[in-house]
Amino acid sequence: MKKYLIDVNLPRYFSLWSSDEYEHVININDELKDSEIWLYAKQQQLTIVTKDADFSELALLNEPPPKVIHIKFGNMKMREFHQLLSKIWPGVCELSENYKLVRVYQDRIEGID
Repeated sequence: MKKYLIDVNLPRYFSLWSSDEYEHVININDELKDSEIWLYAKQQQLTIVTKDADFSELALLNEPPPKVIHIKFGNMKMREFHQLLSKIWPGVCELSENYKLVRVYQDRIEGID
């Protein structure tokens, strides 16, 4: 069963996101607008995983679904990105169960109601 919707601004071929729990926007339609992605995630009760701040703002203004995981690493090499995210991803997913917005930084993870 799908749980997460991976936005187009994140790597598509990422071993963390290759199971049946993940759906990629690019596989649905890579030209969807943010509002269409939001609506799709809401209808499917998926958590949006993104680097796009617009989804954080929407999550703060609305009640779930959808929930949002906002990755805010800044610029880094893909290898570093993958290594860091792989280490903390289980904790990020756990937080997203209890919070409507999870912001993921290089040095911390924040859950916001």
